[in-house]
Amino acid sequence: MLAIALAMAAAAGPVVRTDDGPVRGEALAGGGAVFRGIPYAAPPVGPLRWRAPQRPRRWTAPRTTIVPHAACPQVASGEWNRAAAAGGAEDCLFVDVRTPGTAPTAKLPVLVWIHGGSNRAGAGGGTVESRITDHGLVLVSVQYRLGTLGFMSHPALSREQGGRSGNYGLMDQQAALDWVRRNIARFGGNPARVTIAGESAGAMDVGLHLLSPGSRGLFHQAIAESGTAGFGTVPRSLADNETLGTAITRAAGLPEGTTTAQLRRLPVDAILRADNGIDVPGLDDDSFVWLQAIVDGRVLPDTPARLLANGRINPVPLVIGVNARELPLHGGLAHAATTVRQAFGANAEQALRLYGLQPGDVPVSDPRLGDVTMQLATDLTFRCPTIAVSNALTSRGGTVWQYQFDYAPPGGTVSHASELGYLFNTPQPGQPPLQAYWVNFVRTGDPNGGALIRWSAYDRAGRAYMAFDQNGPVAKTGLRQPICDLRTVP
Repeated sequence: MLAIALAMAAAAGPVVRTDDGPVRGEALAGGGAVFRGIPYAAPPVGPLRWRAPQRPRRWTAPRTTIVPHAACPQVASGEWNRAAAAGGAEDCLFVDVRTPGTAPTAKLPVLVWIHGGSNRAGAGGGTVESRITDHGLVLVSVQYRLGTLGFMSHPALSREQGGRSGNYGLMDQQAALDWVRRNIARFGGNPARVTIAGESAGAMDVGLHLLSPGSRGLFHQAIAESGTAGFGTVPRSLADNETLGTAITRAAGLPEGTTTAQLRRLPVDAILRADNGIDVPGLDDDSFVWLQAIVDGRVLPDTPARLLANGRINPVPLVIGVNARELPLHGGLAHAATTVRQAFGANAEQALRLYGLQPGDVPVSDPRLGDVTMQLATDLTFRCPTIAVSNALTSRGGTVWQYQFDYAPPGGTVSHASELGYLFNTPQPGQPPLQAYWVNFVRTGDPNGGALIRWSAYDRAGRAYMAFDQNGPVAKTGLRQPICDLRTVP
């Protein structure tokens, strides 16, 4: 019966002709259509593993794109990605599209979503089930290579590829954005009004696209939720990433001096096991291994900090912010004072006083921001980097709208990714109007409009931000200013 139902849905669905071949989607009851699993690049398998993405082989008969597709290979790190890990495959470079209508004359604004998951987990599937498109925009979700398959450098690969390797997952995203530029008008979208957006690692990748020369011209505005290009971590050089890649491939069973042919014959399971078990030099939490920006000299020409300091950021309109509580401090309270000294350098004594971590002090705690370890981790990884990016972009003439999200149902507290449900689910009375602000921004490059409370743009003098908390949207200033003024962001 399922096969018959799928066949009937496929036969009735609309056909859109992309420049690689026609795709048949699923017609939606309320109008519009959804397309799941459109290839934007050739499967990165065999000789294409650890190479820049290539255009897919053209096809002529309509390709049915109505059922969920494989995620990219990954290890399960909890219930949230268990299904993605179980159904992973290297043939995973797909975009999903949901549109209110496929008329090429519609020219609807486009939201391109880059999923999170530490750049080593997660999937693009499911995003296009959101009805955010009812507000007159086209939604695109992107999958990209993850973990070692998406970000590893290796001496053998660098020799093969002109002295550079790594950042293949970011190149996948660039290829997907180029697919959007070439094809989205056929799905009713406007290629001149494209917003890239992401959460956590997806927001980090958004930040890297703001700095990458290869991403210029592929989008026109951006949204970064709980993540920046540096992600509060020290970046890795190409040489460091090659050393890490050698350690990973050795753990996967290959000797020193391995060839690219041997690399490409490695079983995926061996790669995943080696990735999951690697000890990363200089990194306290090894789960952040692919949240260190990789300065490969191709996708990323320099460290995020230096690119920001030198004004080499694409000054597009940007919505950027954090959740009041994000992720806990690795190592807990026992490591808090040491973390402060390492992170704040010459300003460490002042920072220790503000956190209540001087000898004899009582560590600070806050009913909304959490205990001192939660505050410290959120400041270092999220809040202070967000402020640094805001300062850098506005100094280049860009416009920034900054926020902090702190809404939870009565009795609850906010956590990492809490805001996503209020962005993609149908809004309910009493909830923060996050979706309405985001939709306005995608449409016009400004989140304000209608009866919404005015959200003032950020500048270094006023430091305006919007607080989405239990009291609704509240305009405030000076997000975590005393602490973040002491912090030099890597």
